[in-house]
Amino acid sequence: MAAAEKAVVGPLVGAVDQGTSSTRFLVFNPRTAELLSHHQVEIKQEFPREGWVEEDPLEILQSVHECIEKTCEKLRELNVDLADIKAIGVSNQRETTVVWDKVTGQPLYNAVLWLDLRTQSTVENLSKRIPGNKNFVRLKTGLPLSTYFSAVKLRWILDNVGQVQKAVEEGRALFGTIDSWLIWCLTGGAKGGVHCTDVTNASRTMLFNIHSLEWDKELCDFFEIPMAILPNIRSSSEIYGLMKVGALKGVPISGCLGDQSAALVGQMCFQDGQAKNTYGTGCFLLCNTGRKCVFSEHGLLTTVAYKLGRDKPVCYALEGSVAIAGAVIRWLRDNLGIISTSEESETLAKEVGTSYGCYFVPAFSGLYAPYWEPSARGIICGLTQFTNKCHIAFAALEAVCFQTREILDAMNRDCGIPLSHLQVDGGMTSNKILMQLQADILYIPVMKPSMPETTALGAAMAAGAAEGVGVWSLAPEDLAAVTMERFEPQINAEESEVRYSTWKRAVMKSMGWVTTQSSDTSSPSIFCSLPLGFFIVSSLVMLIGARYISGLP
Repeated sequence: MAAAEKAVVGPLVGAVDQGTSSTRFLVFNPRTAELLSHHQVEIKQEFPREGWVEEDPLEILQSVHECIEKTCEKLRELNVDLADIKAIGVSNQRETTVVWDKVTGQPLYNAVLWLDLRTQSTVENLSKRIPGNKNFVRLKTGLPLSTYFSAVKLRWILDNVGQVQKAVEEGRALFGTIDSWLIWCLTGGAKGGVHCTDVTNASRTMLFNIHSLEWDKELCDFFEIPMAILPNIRSSSEIYGLMKVGALKGVPISGCLGDQSAALVGQMCFQDGQAKNTYGTGCFLLCNTGRKCVFSEHGLLTTVAYKLGRDKPVCYALEGSVAIAGAVIRWLRDNLGIISTSEESETLAKEVGTSYGCYFVPAFSGLYAPYWEPSARGIICGLTQFTNKCHIAFAALEAVCFQTREILDAMNRDCGIPLSHLQVDGGMTSNKILMQLQADILYIPVMKPSMPETTALGAAMAAGAAEGVGVWSLAPEDLAAVTMERFEPQINAEESEVRYSTWKRAVMKSMGWVTTQSSDTSSPSIFCSLPLGFFIVSSLVMLIGARYISGLP
């Protein structure tokens, strides 16, 4: 029997989407932006101590290899010729910090995640040393001095991990965010791997000058980071190197964007004033400010949006960052056990249609924009004997929407022109209750693309458009039209405002739970650093949880 003919689909582009909770590899048709196939692997998070969040860099790397191989198997089953894949883009969780040995190719410590809070005392000590101008760091980087960003994570590793200190002294250590680690490994690792990052990821380290687009010696001196361990800075769209192993050996890696910048590109927000909100582990609202570097007066970050080619101009964005979005649903599943799948949160919320006065502030990692308050911790308030797991699930979804409202309000004040609608993407947008709640709480329409994988799409667009690849045109007239699902507000403005103002009262109650002493990770007493939310939830589970978790009336 003759072999089946290969499907004729033309050039294709792949994208690695390495997120906080999972890794995916997706393959797109650049003419239509159609997703042909993909594979996903969940990533295990480790919590060695309270406030610490880590992942194994080797597990992350293995998940990328697995996703690529599985996706290629699926394409073969569709009779797609793998030779049609002309380029690969990389999108990644941004501030997560990795240090590895360039001789052995092995990580020297676990990846310290962007959510990690162990560096609070490091931040406080550094704050005391800021020279003269207290805006020294922010003016150069667009970022506040915070546990969120890579420089303080790297400083902590250098201070506390002897293996890393030794490797730095011997000239063997390399630092990078996840994009750097993956590109280095995929292009050869210890046998000639390319050590680079792009401007969007570099802009999240607190070591990068967003005006000169270079590592800043003054910042590196302030954080006492040796510049020799830093990756080379490249644009977001150019050939960095070739895949050295696997089914796609020889394919160029030619696109690199931090996940939120990738989503901005994937949503095709190329004009000043266009904005998108991504609902992943955290929640991130970015507004394109074009070539103008806008500094927020209301708690937002200034960051690099993209630079789509070596000779192309850099574009900037204002960003509002929320630490806990999808992570609160994972917490309901893994910590409380009131759902067994993320999808069940929608089912429970739909059952009651209200939180019945219950408000949930999931400040598990402090509060990010617009507060930047590391002392905050999670609380659930407004509980009565009537409260059950359905109300808590509804309040968790509502919390994601309230947090988005806070950063949207800040962005409207900074930009001066309120957004008329919000474009959304990310895994949580499949939850229709969440999307309707978001429209109600913002009181503007919410627009969801029919193809929600916009983060991976943005990385693929950057890779396919790179010089030397040229299979994806980013000219406005060539960009594929995207169909949108529209969610309109269904409550009156007064009710929306009442619910929002009650939420803000709850946020005030969440602040001030942790001091430097009580959050000291070396303390033997766990109870001194447990947040109030722990005790509230524990009491709730003991009093009524057994009945409702088991489904009893």
